[in-house]
Amino acid sequence: MHTASTLARVTALAVGIAGALAFSHADAAAFQLKENSAKGLGRAFAGSSSAWGDASVIATNPASMRLLDGRQFQADLSAISFSAKMEDVYSARNAGPTGAGKGTPISGGNGGDAGMIAPVPAAYFHVPFGENDNMHFGLSLTAPFGFKTEYDRDWVGRYHGTKTDLKAVDLGAAFSYDVNPYVSFGASVFVEHLTIELANAVDFGAVAYSSSKGASAALGLVPGSADGYATVEGNNNAVGYVIGGTFSPTENTNIALSYRSKVEHKITGGKARFDVPGKVDAVLGLAAKGLFVDTSGKTTVTLPASATLSVTHKVNDRWTVMGDVSRTAWATAFDKVTVDFASNQPDNVLVFGYKDTTFGSIGTEYKLSDTITLRGGVAYDETPTTYGHRDVRVPDVTRKWLSFGLGWTPKENTEFNFGYTHLFTNDPAINATSSTGNVLQGKYKVGGDILAASMNYKF
Repeated sequence: MHTASTLARVTALAVGIAGALAFSHADAAAFQLKENSAKGLGRAFAGSSSAWGDASVIATNPASMRLLDGRQFQADLSAISFSAKMEDVYSARNAGPTGAGKGTPISGGNGGDAGMIAPVPAAYFHVPFGENDNMHFGLSLTAPFGFKTEYDRDWVGRYHGTKTDLKAVDLGAAFSYDVNPYVSFGASVFVEHLTIELANAVDFGAVAYSSSKGASAALGLVPGSADGYATVEGNNNAVGYVIGGTFSPTENTNIALSYRSKVEHKITGGKARFDVPGKVDAVLGLAAKGLFVDTSGKTTVTLPASATLSVTHKVNDRWTVMGDVSRTAWATAFDKVTVDFASNQPDNVLVFGYKDTTFGSIGTEYKLSDTITLRGGVAYDETPTTYGHRDVRVPDVTRKWLSFGLGWTPKENTEFNFGYTHLFTNDPAINATSSTGNVLQGKYKVGGDILAASMNYKF
């Protein structure tokens, strides 16, 4: 017979697994992506919204559209290569002080390389209009958030996570007004489409044993004896905005300030699917109680707001220097989230404990000739995660950037740009316990490289 406390433990476990209906964690300051411009990548995104001639400002700071030369279309494609391999792995079962199999190593490998090579596209359109072209209209298509990790299904950390896939795509329209050649203000509104999919194994042997030791032991149900699987997914469209101002105290210096709003995604049609071994349901009667059954769910996912200060100064006809500082408000967006399920599983409050982060970069451009421009930059990119909250879905860590770039203008109206960045990281450690008490400890070997190319055509 199942007691109320036993059912509470089982229900809490179900909620803990399906709670990922809202989220994953990811790379590049959690799952934030800056890769929206090959030109910007080549200088570590220094001058991201204050440099001349980069149409990505349509998305990052519409006020800087006055720094663009006439009607133009720009297309960018970045390829992010992220590697995450776990080393020095310790994983053991921990079903309680007297639980079966306590301290027994969990079978499986280290999961392989959980990283991947991911394409990140972007596209922009700009047209000036009005008296003396003092107004600007722009369209943008960008991917400001996204990440994916995938481990072997039978790895030792399978109860903590096997797959994480998050994508956010923005379609925006921007307008700006030039008060004069030195001052401009702008704003954009964007629609953001968010999709999330997460998966992990479930130790139903541990669930059964902790709920009904006698019956489960008789059927051979002990921790590690009956793995199931859980997959959760959801999607939503939401609206956000960007506002900014660009000021030029001299014709050679631009100072840009911009703010990107938070975006609240209210997921109402999320889905959770569970693969439960039949003999476990026979012992616990989970389906009859509405636990670990395929169900819908709802929650609110808030993607964080950010503010950026960007400065660019043209030293002479050949040299230009620039810098950026941005702050992302992860703490208010990813402190905790409440998940509400349509089945009998109760609401759950998930605590993520993210902290606000700072990104800073400095870069330079050197005009080698009328057709060739060289770029370079360095950056410091802070992670919002801490050792106490780091998990296998994203072994995130603060990283340093070293970037190089090349611009080629074969014709007056056609420009090609290429950028490359290598990420330098430390090896993040992890110490996590799953909902069924399985412990995973180890250290990751992580690394990343980014390559980007773009074409800008003026017409």
